[in-house]
Amino acid sequence: MVKVSNGKSLPQPMRLYLSVDKLSVQKQEMCPFDTNELGDENVPGENEIRIVKIIRDENTGLGLSIKGGAEHSLPIMISQIFKDQAADKTGKLFVGDAIIKVNGEMIVHCTHDEAVNILRNAGDLIMLTVKYYRAATPFLKKEEKGKDGNDIKSGSDKTNSTNNKTLTLSKKWVDVTVVPLTMGYVTRYIYGTDKLRPNGFEIYGLNCIKSGIIFCDTPAILSQWLKYISDNISTLIQLEIRMYNRFCSAAERIEFMGWVNEGIRQKTLEINIWNAYELKFFAIKGSEVYFFENPPLKADDWAECGSVYKLYESQLKIIKETDVYDERQHCLLFTAVGNVVKYLSIETRQELLKMENAWNTSLCSAVRRLKEVKYIVNVGKPRVPAEFKIDWNYGYSLRDTQANGCIWRYRYSQLKGSSDDGISSLKLLFRDEKTGGIETREFESSSLELILYNMLAFAGSKFSLVDSKYSHPII
Repeated sequence: MVKVSNGKSLPQPMRLYLSVDKLSVQKQEMCPFDTNELGDENVPGENEIRIVKIIRDENTGLGLSIKGGAEHSLPIMISQIFKDQAADKTGKLFVGDAIIKVNGEMIVHCTHDEAVNILRNAGDLIMLTVKYYRAATPFLKKEEKGKDGNDIKSGSDKTNSTNNKTLTLSKKWVDVTVVPLTMGYVTRYIYGTDKLRPNGFEIYGLNCIKSGIIFCDTPAILSQWLKYISDNISTLIQLEIRMYNRFCSAAERIEFMGWVNEGIRQKTLEINIWNAYELKFFAIKGSEVYFFENPPLKADDWAECGSVYKLYESQLKIIKETDVYDERQHCLLFTAVGNVVKYLSIETRQELLKMENAWNTSLCSAVRRLKEVKYIVNVGKPRVPAEFKIDWNYGYSLRDTQANGCIWRYRYSQLKGSSDDGISSLKLLFRDEKTGGIETREFESSSLELILYNMLAFAGSKFSLVDSKYSHPII
């Protein structure tokens, strides 16, 4: 048992029901229950919530009758559907359907007359949210119509009997909200901020479905729910990844997908303040990094993503807990060529470590497929063009483009330091293997930023094969 609020009203007691692929927020209601054995009918499932569109007929109206209401402690039930009229033409409404919403407006607590008025004034195009109650169907089909054809009779014992069919009222847990967990997101933070909810969390599903704010009695219960829900979401995402990777080449494999919060820089201030956040869907696929507004559900979504970066032209750095800018935990700094800076926060440390591992694995694979990069640079005085190459197997080299000869070459392990002016000039310090002395190599390039990111990617990937904890300290 938990308490749930929509953020505007006081929390109400409810129950959570967690299955593999969804979380149901449920409350107790008095529902009709038939004590007699029922035959099979071609009708919807007992727990299926459906949305049905009806176009009102100007002559005959909706073509249905209803029974029940709050004054009888009963839901609003469809008791009759008139042949060849609007409700019947949909083919999707049944006697025994309880009407939960009319055009998105909840009517579960309305009286009978209030529900009639809402339906009569709902317009010509009506969206009904309904749920089927199998046990009530025989009673509704056999019950004699009241004087207006819409009323339902209820005695003080809340029991009606017709043709030996008995309808009683019993307490039952019914779904208020069902949140799909595939590509879902669970968070303790108040949306868009760095503030944690005390003993509370919220779940976001696809199609803007939200659980509401769920409050637990103790931190231990909160921790358990967060773990169970997060594990299910992670399992479903991994299943999506495996299904996608079955049909793609090794160079296009997805290594990671998950939600992150991107900090919004307060541009009016001179210092960085990131305590406003936007939810983004982050993915590593092949040699590229993606930031989506919504999860990719089809192949075209990947091609249409507006924020895509090459792994070897970007960097991901975990921020120490002592260096974070606000109250957010598990933060990272993403930078890329073009002065791209993204301050990111992830909900759990477990997810943070998964992302870091996927990044390192994908970067190494991307660099090995790339093999080498070359840039035209200017060296010497006066400046003359040369070709600077970063090679996966051999390291760094500079070649004279006119004489077609090698000017110098060093392995990755020989690079001991570097400095640049942030514009075009780069100075590299290499240790000579024979003398042990430091040799300085300088050149200029209009692609300085790109060269630095590539050097970091190649060297970092090379050394991570030897030491998985290696981080490049000199670029």
